[in-house]
Amino acid sequence: MNARNAAVEALERSIGHVFADRDLLERALTHASVGDGAREVRHNERLEFLGDRVLNLCAAERLMALDPDAREGDMSRRLAALVNYHACARAAERCGLPPALRLSASATKVGARRSDAVLGDACEALMAALYIDGGLETAKAFFERFWSEEFAGLDAPRAKDPKTQLQEWAQGLGLPLPSYEVVTRSGLAHAPVFTVAVRVQGFGEERGEGGSRQAAEKSAATSMLLKREGVESEADNET
Repeated sequence: MNARNAAVEALERSIGHVFADRDLLERALTHASVGDGAREVRHNERLEFLGDRVLNLCAAERLMALDPDAREGDMSRRLAALVNYHACARAAERCGLPPALRLSASATKVGARRSDAVLGDACEALMAALYIDGGLETAKAFFERFWSEEFAGLDAPRAKDPKTQLQEWAQGLGLPLPSYEVVTRSGLAHAPVFTVAVRVQGFGEERGEGGSRQAAEKSAATSMLLKREGVESEADNET
């Protein structure tokens, strides 16, 4: 048995469901980059579309059950915290999805297997596959198990992101606001890698990388805070 097949079996054990439709599971775990060549490959983008709806239903139903008196605005805020691609990526990590993903060699090379966007999409596709193969209760069981940590942190105070911290630090020194510039954009369309430079007057330049411009800007800001100020961002201190 090769390493990926072993990872797929480990994923099924982790989620507690053995797929009757093996082709469906394979499609959920296949990234669109695999189809960049001449062969037609059925990838997970259509399943992701369905999985997003299944995820929203599971999350909304759970929120209503947890707090029958909650207002719509509060539930909408909490829902947004549960169904974004970062939360989905964390759930993917918890269930052991990354090593089971099927990616092109080039996507793997640029780090797509650890990209929140790629993992988040694959997690939604997996939820759709669970819904199709095992029904809504199977999808709900997956959601309740692998989103439990997200629920635990729903009402925790939010740390300031590194960009906000860097801005406040610069302002505290009486300096202009930090400036950000995209230096390079590489990788595939499905798994881009951005390199961003941040500059603060009198403190030179630091760079950061990420799967989106925003993520790269945060990485660069964190690097500036660490190397120029000698402090860690509050977000890095979260457990």
